Amino acid sequence: MFTGLVEELGRVAERRGARLRVAAALVLEDAKLGDSTAVNGCCLTVVDLGPGWLEFDVVDESFARTTLGSLAEGDPVNLERPVRLADRLGGHLVQGHVDAVGEVVTAAPELSVRTDPALLRYVVEKGSIAVDGISLTVVEVRADGFTVAVIPHTAEVTTLGSRRPGDRVNLEVDLMAKYAEKLLAGRGSS
Repeated sequence: MFTGLVEELGRVAERRGARLRVAAALVLEDAKLGDSTAVNGCCLTVVDLGPGWLEFDVVDESFARTTLGSLAEGDPVNLERPVRLADRLGGHLVQGHVDAVGEVVTAAPELSVRTDPALLRYVVEKGSIAVDGISLTVVEVRADGFTVAVIPHTAEVTTLGSRRPGDRVNLEVDLMAKYAEKLLAGRGSS
């Protein structure tokens, strides 16, 4: 479980088949094999680490359903370690399970993202959404996507500052919305 508050902007150091090596510093401080780390909002397991880097095995499903498959050496990535029970929850609950890939229509600070309209049933004005693992507040829901306001600090310390129209981003809707829908759907069948 994550908060959507990016701790560090890492860089793809190498990609060999399903193995992804990411250069990092802060998220390495207490990292160990088997730990989870969010990479652009995707929960991955640390399978190897060394001075200045972490490695992850990425399964075909993750490559197919996220933007991880398009990463190349040198690309920046948002990194976050999982939340601990003693930590403040400054963002919102984020699982690192990407629901869809969206497309940037308008760059930050007035970030507009196009996505599958079926996903929008979980997106509400002033609600939370994770874009590339970043917890953001929805400004407006549109017929084919949504907008969020990106403050200068967030644009500077995450990938959102370099995203341009046409770029693809990982999206994770609010977990609570999915559970609410499931609970309400069960009500109608009894």
